[in-house]
Amino acid sequence: MTSKDLIFEARAQARSAVEGALAAAVGKGLLPDAPVPPFSVEIPADASHGDFAANAAMVGAKSYRRPPVKIAQAILDCLELENTWFARAEIAGPGFLNLFLRPDWFVRAVGAIVELGESYGRTDTGAGEKVMVEFVSANPTGPMHMGNARGGAIGDALAAALDAAGYEVSREFYINDAGNQIEKFGVSLEARYLQIYKGEDAVPFPEDGYQGDDIRVRAQEYAQLHADALLQEESSERRRKLVDYALPRNIQGLREDLERYRIEYDTWFSESTLHADGTVDKVVRILEEKGMAYEKDGAVWYKATALGGEKDEVLVRQNGNATYFAADIAYHYNKFAQRGFSRVINVWGADHHGHVARLKGAMDAVGLDGSRLDIVLMQLVRLMKDGEPYRMSKRSGKSITLTNLLEEVPIDAARFFFNMNAPGSPMDFDLNLAVEQSAKNPVYYVQYAHARVCSILGRLEEKGVLPRACTDEELGLLTAPEELALIRRLAQCPGEIAGAAQRYDPACLTHYVMEVAALFHKFYDACRVQGEDASLTQARLCLCGCVRTTIANVLRLLKIEAPVSM
Repeated sequence: MTSKDLIFEARAQARSAVEGALAAAVGKGLLPDAPVPPFSVEIPADASHGDFAANAAMVGAKSYRRPPVKIAQAILDCLELENTWFARAEIAGPGFLNLFLRPDWFVRAVGAIVELGESYGRTDTGAGEKVMVEFVSANPTGPMHMGNARGGAIGDALAAALDAAGYEVSREFYINDAGNQIEKFGVSLEARYLQIYKGEDAVPFPEDGYQGDDIRVRAQEYAQLHADALLQEESSERRRKLVDYALPRNIQGLREDLERYRIEYDTWFSESTLHADGTVDKVVRILEEKGMAYEKDGAVWYKATALGGEKDEVLVRQNGNATYFAADIAYHYNKFAQRGFSRVINVWGADHHGHVARLKGAMDAVGLDGSRLDIVLMQLVRLMKDGEPYRMSKRSGKSITLTNLLEEVPIDAARFFFNMNAPGSPMDFDLNLAVEQSAKNPVYYVQYAHARVCSILGRLEEKGVLPRACTDEELGLLTAPEELALIRRLAQCPGEIAGAAQRYDPACLTHYVMEVAALFHKFYDACRVQGEDASLTQARLCLCGCVRTTIANVLRLLKIEAPVSM
């Protein structure tokens, strides 16, 4: 089941009514005949200014050659609100038109949450469009770092929002198991393996090798299993056997770490398959046939400059090996042309920004639509503790790892905190705050609101007061400002989820659920749930249930627990 977005419906009605009033005002000679300027219909921060406010009179002053207040009065004089959710409108300030919802809109909003339950918030906005979200895709030559931790939380929440907004979503991890990084992995493993038997002084470690302790661990594991069997092997064969041993175990380690982080992928896609099945060769041929690739100095080059690039790019080196860029083109060709995704979203670190335009251009060059490839660039994370930048244990090497982080903070806090900032904004991760059990901690504050609702319902149940289905008349008793403000915000849930999906910004979800929690606490402080009026008690119990449902549904998208007690 999907939710009817009553906010969207009311906003659309308000816009239509204002447009109709402007046309009627022109017809009556109250305004000159002129194009209707683009105007906005927004939800004011202060509910006393109406449930919606239109700025048509403000932006129309130039077109209609009238003061905004006079334009607003002409709109008001011709405004037809029958068969809409609005009861009345009024002029405010220099010419804003404020519109006020009818009481039955609030009744319907509560009823929709009750009716839909766990499905509340889901919409058919995406109309089943087939979308892939590729995220994390950490190099399997080492453990995941803080950037992967943030990217995992963002990508997973974005995929969940897209799914709830009616898209057909697939989560994917791209395993970089070919190319230079695997060669470097083999060289690093070989050096550590040889050092076990010959000593570190006798076997210098390559300057550009992978320095992490995980490399030592894999080399030691192999030695424990096979002793010095590789000492007599040729270097290339020794590296191959070490990589064949270590790489699957590293990939399995990535899987386990991500599963602990509550991330499960639909597909783990290996780069090596693109070489094995001929897809890399195929895209090079396509580019050659389209005049977008050429040979020079024994290599094959992509004509990036033909599409505005700064320089042409090598696709196949002189030694016949394809570059990572060629494999990347092949991978995205596979996504679009071979697997039929309509839209592909990649979550990348901001340091990849220079690769965005050239990859989108390459999609155009192979005959696909580069505009269907969207890149979410994610900024860096800075860990903070006691107000200062903080460095954790370096047991796994130079990078702070996902495993390190989850040893320090709860998974709920990590996933919530990483989604509190838009992906394109740098963030400070406050380790003190993440473990604090108080209202200062945003995830604790939200979870406490859910637990508080459960506690209220539990205490009343012990007194024999059980929630039941409410009539429209009973729900109409919810008229206190705190009640209406809470209902109004709860009704925005479908739009918030769809907005997070369309803007590729899961921070919309954390901000929204924090505001719902704040409004619930205000409601609870101002309105006694169990009162002398049994009908009002039931209506308020129903509203509490709606809060519990909405918070739980949003936290579920973020894969964060909604506790019943704290």
